[in-house]
Amino acid sequence: MGGLWKCLLFYVLTCLARKACGSEIINGEKASDGSMPYMVSLQNDSHHHVCGGFLISEDFVLTAAHCDGNKPTRVVLGTQNLKKVDDGNKRDIEKEYKHEHYLKLNLSNDIMLLKLSAKVQLANNVQKIAIPSDEMNINENTKCSVAGWGKIKTDGGAVDELRVVDVAIINHQVCKGKWKDNLPANVICAGGYNTSKGFCQGDSGGPLVCDGVAVGIVSFNNNGKCDYNSDVPNVYTDISKYLPWIKSKLNGANGLE
Repeated sequence: MGGLWKCLLFYVLTCLARKACGSEIINGEKASDGSMPYMVSLQNDSHHHVCGGFLISEDFVLTAAHCDGNKPTRVVLGTQNLKKVDDGNKRDIEKEYKHEHYLKLNLSNDIMLLKLSAKVQLANNVQKIAIPSDEMNINENTKCSVAGWGKIKTDGGAVDELRVVDVAIINHQVCKGKWKDNLPANVICAGGYNTSKGFCQGDSGGPLVCDGVAVGIVSFNNNGKCDYNSDVPNVYTDISKYLPWIKSKLNGANGLE
């Protein structure tokens, strides 16, 4: 969710207090070493972390479409500590596949695939994560997790060591009501409401993981306010609603269409 502060005034006035770029983990903990080998840091030309992402094949990363606004040019993988990066951890971004119907105004279709310049070698510290195989609806109160290198408090600084927090799925109708029906289609709500836990600026693009499957992509919270409890829920793109799009892009990139 990093970089929202750069958004145009028009976006700010019409987006109903959404803060989409650069979320960070709130009231979580440092991820145990090697526990999330699928996590990816999207970085700009200055080698600064701007968004999260996750590896779904040897040469593709899934992330949020709004992360494109932060101009990522490379990814770092195979490490949970961004101070411990060597050439083997880096891949340039060869091509971006942002959803054709992504709308910056309300963050509809907030999903993007990144083709890497070269395939990664899978190992203990570099692994793919599964995504849903069919469209699904996750039950309310299902326990999941979200991780990232974002802020750990409102207006705080980002972190170098990956952090993770457990969050529960929120009923979709409750979520719509709290967002006053200003919620895009094809999203999942989890954390940030009736709990002190959630994501914050800098975590955008990272995965919502339930039972070992990446089911959502960090999209937006309430105007960057990360002091959670009675706030509106955190919102994620529902990956299962985009499986045909993902398959089409992967097949097209690999010359299978």
